[in-house]
Amino acid sequence: MNQTLVKNIEALSAGTISEERKIVLQPLVDYVQRKIETDQTIRLNFICTHNSRRSHLSQIWAQTMAYHFDVKNVYCYSGGTEATAMFPKVAETLSNQGFQIQKLSENENPVYAVKYAQNEAAVICFSKEYNNDFNPKNEFGAIMTCNNADEGCPIVFGAEDRFPIKYDDPKASDNTPEQTQVYAERSLQIASEMLYVFSQLKK
Repeated sequence: MNQTLVKNIEALSAGTISEERKIVLQPLVDYVQRKIETDQTIRLNFICTHNSRRSHLSQIWAQTMAYHFDVKNVYCYSGGTEATAMFPKVAETLSNQGFQIQKLSENENPVYAVKYAQNEAAVICFSKEYNNDFNPKNEFGAIMTCNNADEGCPIVFGAEDRFPIKYDDPKASDNTPEQTQVYAERSLQIASEMLYVFSQLKK
């Protein structure tokens, strides 16, 4: 891992997570634990409305924490109820926090390769509907990262279970002086919670 990324992970503390949030996260911990105990592949699909901000941050940090805690057979995805584009500030924020970012295309919905470790496969990020062919069709857990997706998508076809783990949208800070700070804080909040989830697992 890039040393900046390592330092950011080491600076995270599960102790900052409230008991209320731990209750929200526990069903996801239990789901992943059951998969480990039955030697099944762990597929997690993080879903928000536009697949532009929170779902990508969650996908990338979950995959990173699986690697950090050496939890095998974890494959993280993201999607939306509609496709737009991964917001550029997300890539900038992740780069600042130590990820290697490569922009693979320059169209309206760019494709990014995000690397958390030199010898591991990059996480491929672009905006897509949650049931896009790039994502699993069944045998996955659906993590709903925003209210609109949770309420507007009452049934996630193919999901074994769904987990409402919602985050405030950093989009509210766009075009303000606080934007960089808000995106960084939201990214690290998600990182802390994914660290908590994977730190609770018994392998």
